[in-house]
Amino acid sequence: MLNTASLRTWFVLRAVRGLGDATVCRLVQAFGSPEAVLAVSADDLRNLGGLSNSLAQAVQRGPDRETQQDIDRELKALERLRLSVVTYLDVCYPPRLKTIHDPPPFLYMGGELSEADYHAVAIVGARRATHAGRLLTEQLSQELASAGFTIVSGLARGIDAAAHRGALAAQGRTVAVLGCGIDRTYPPEHQTLRKQIESNGAVVAELPLGTYPYGYHFPRRNRIISGMCLGVVVTEAEIQSGSLITARLAAEQGREVFAVPGSVKAPNSRGPNSLIKQGAKLVESVEDIVEELLPQLDGPFRERLKGRAPLQTVATPQLCKEEATIYDLLSHEPAHIDDLIAKASLAAADVAALLLSLELKNLIRQLPGHSYLRL
Repeated sequence: MLNTASLRTWFVLRAVRGLGDATVCRLVQAFGSPEAVLAVSADDLRNLGGLSNSLAQAVQRGPDRETQQDIDRELKALERLRLSVVTYLDVCYPPRLKTIHDPPPFLYMGGELSEADYHAVAIVGARRATHAGRLLTEQLSQELASAGFTIVSGLARGIDAAAHRGALAAQGRTVAVLGCGIDRTYPPEHQTLRKQIESNGAVVAELPLGTYPYGYHFPRRNRIISGMCLGVVVTEAEIQSGSLITARLAAEQGREVFAVPGSVKAPNSRGPNSLIKQGAKLVESVEDIVEELLPQLDGPFRERLKGRAPLQTVATPQLCKEEATIYDLLSHEPAHIDDLIAKASLAAADVAALLLSLELKNLIRQLPGHSYLRL
């Protein structure tokens, strides 16, 4: 249940013009609570809080009457929607997020954050992801979640959604960070995915209720994604993309940066390839990520990782000669059935039957347009 009286002081402090996130958090730390910040004298705000005279007076005046009414309406809406708010001083506030330059003073939240989220890895990438990119992202996410890491991403189309789904497939934890108000779901078709995330983790946002997902909100959102985590993995991204902003923020925050390499001719591989040239850790398997993060993990988690069974590829089931022929023609890049028929020199009906057999053995996946790729 919301403590609206205490929460109101956080909202009031945030609404003071001129106070940025870093200053709000610094003041609350210095004086112990937002109530104390609003109660102290202007002299204390200047001498102990480091504020200018005009900003100290603005804090003492507080927001205007209309803003105060907006705050009251928002508090009532939060109660009606049964949403939570975790503040900078709460024990469940992500501890790594506190260490960045400008942590959000509070986060609106659906679902729950957990101590397990201390070991978090972000996976981000292109909205217009390739089928192979989404599949690889799901596999990396699933293996990391199976190892005990929380997967953090942005609920966007493409790679972000694949990252969340991979964690959910492993029955692991995942956190989605929104670039809009917590009462909105963007993109709207991810409403079901959002509910699944809230049941196995949390959906968080820093923006007030009702805030529309304007493009300029997302770079700010990205600092939260990277700030919550030990590192950021970029699987597919163009050279000018929000994912590379997240990677840059991660580097500035002292987080590890990982990138999955790809073809030099593929637009979605230019982003990860450029990160690798700049020093990002090249990722070919989940072990590349775990190995790099191991020194940063606490003792119990590190021992649990060391004691787990090695992540191994599932042995390929016994295949007949014709199945093996089709399987060998496939790779992690989509291949159209017509090309497979031509290369295999088999009848179309036989190739279709062999593809179905391989799919039932969970060795390949059919894509829209009668294309197939190897799992």
